[in-house]
Amino acid sequence: MLSASYFAHIGFFNPYLPLWLKELGFSLIAIAVLTSVQSATRLFAPYLWGSLSDRTGERVRLLRYGATAALLVSLGLWFDAGGVVLFVVLLLMFSHTSGMMPMSEAALAHLVSQGGTFDARRYGRVRLWGSLGFLVTVVAAGLWFERFGLVHFPAWTLGTLAAVALSAWLLPDFREPAHATEDAAGVWPVLRQPPVRWFFAAVFFHVLAHIFIYVFFSLYLDSLGYSKTVIGLLWALSVVIEIAWFFTQSRWLPRFSLSGWLVLAAALMSLRMALTAGLPLVWPVLLLAQALHAITFAAHHTVCIALLSHHFPGRLRGRGQALYTVVGYGLPGVVGGLAGGLLSSAFGLASVFWLSSACAAVACLCALRARALQPTSAAAG
Repeated sequence: MLSASYFAHIGFFNPYLPLWLKELGFSLIAIAVLTSVQSATRLFAPYLWGSLSDRTGERVRLLRYGATAALLVSLGLWFDAGGVVLFVVLLLMFSHTSGMMPMSEAALAHLVSQGGTFDARRYGRVRLWGSLGFLVTVVAAGLWFERFGLVHFPAWTLGTLAAVALSAWLLPDFREPAHATEDAAGVWPVLRQPPVRWFFAAVFFHVLAHIFIYVFFSLYLDSLGYSKTVIGLLWALSVVIEIAWFFTQSRWLPRFSLSGWLVLAAALMSLRMALTAGLPLVWPVLLLAQALHAITFAAHHTVCIALLSHHFPGRLRGRGQALYTVVGYGLPGVVGGLAGGLLSSAFGLASVFWLSSACAAVACLCALRARALQPTSAAAG
């Protein structure tokens, strides 16, 4: 329920925040800065929350606090107080929500691992509920905003965050074994391993390529004349494909090694972004590009979680997930949002997706290096 409600919030908030900011009169650069706040909080919040949850074992209570605080802070979106105040509101809100997924993913990875082996089938069956939540709100919000306008964006934020908070408070109040403070040193020997370093490099460039979708895809389609309903449906298509992958992934993942899937996902991501940049008005091509989301996001995400469970087991799990969020979503989000804003202002929105394609190609090279250093990496079961 928490996964469904959290991604239901993300499903409306991330695709339509840039359009709401545009309606408020902000420039492309200002929109890029404000949408990058979420990624900026991922530079520090996930690791702090993950470390605290590892050391105290109080993941559920921390989730409850984060969800409730974010709900209260979101009330600030109702006031038209200018860009600075909006920046602060988003900063405080995201500081509390950014740590929720690493903590819940750490708990989920622990629950679906049997005998130290990551169970991709069980993980996919749980994770698809998050995708369903995203699907419902991205379509419903698109239809709503098409009919009534984006004036109700703050109300949607309040409602979806209320669902997240309710889900967090309905979780069983269990406490995991706490780990000593000195265990923090255990992260650094793992990070010094060459396959781990190349894995995180591949994650950085792969997610950097994806960040351009999160920030600029809706704006790009809007500039091409697509309606908000169609924009929502195109987002929804990628999520339907994502759900299908999560449901059936245990059938496909064993066909390649985990590092092999990283290579394939990055290569297809480069192709996807090139198609989006070059042929956005050709419907079959755009639909194909969105369908590739099954590999470029869903398969990539599951493989990353499996590799993290392998490299950061037990007492390191929360911090491993947090590092993944920082390196994979914090840094790329800030870099991608700001660079994309400057690039789109100078050369148009299509240029952002050409850059995205290039970043995915770099991710493919890093993944190839990680695969060469760890050739026996097994597929998730």
